[in-house]
Amino acid sequence: MPKKLDHVIVVDVESTCWDGSPPPGEVSEIIEIGVCPLEMSTGRRLGKRSIVVRPKRSRVSPFCTQLTTLTPEQVDRGITFTEACEILHKEYQARVRVWASYGDYDRTMFQKQCDATGIAYPFGPRHINVKTLFAISHGLPQEIGAAEAIALMGLPFEGTHHRGDDDAWNIAGILGTLVQKLRA
Repeated sequence: MPKKLDHVIVVDVESTCWDGSPPPGEVSEIIEIGVCPLEMSTGRRLGKRSIVVRPKRSRVSPFCTQLTTLTPEQVDRGITFTEACEILHKEYQARVRVWASYGDYDRTMFQKQCDATGIAYPFGPRHINVKTLFAISHGLPQEIGAAEAIALMGLPFEGTHHRGDDDAWNIAGILGTLVQKLRA
């Protein structure tokens, strides 16, 4: 099936985390998938969505709640990882569209969780690492965080940092600006 290049699906995940090592028997797993489709012809962000995912092999720690604002009660009401991957596949056509994230963390978390659970990887093979693209396009000697990149571009950071939908929205803003500059 040919790739659709009309939109890039920008994704940011939040995962269970701890201040130190995970408790015995727990592993880091996705608890929120932020999605923001980016229209390539205009660089316009087409909305944002938070897909809260119920963890199976871990609990949300107080540290994780402090970082993400997601509480154990909120994620306990989330959908399964399988259902979340189906949304990406059916509603965003993620297997036939290019997708992007800021760094490799999101890609590797999806790969690890899909491998561990036997769930089909929801994306196609084309991934854009916006973190690397930003550093290269700005001649930086190393990659920098998304908040710093947004500040360097003179863009406002919108929403709450470490919430998937807000981070996806801001990352899409970075990518959209970079693509529009390439076309200028």
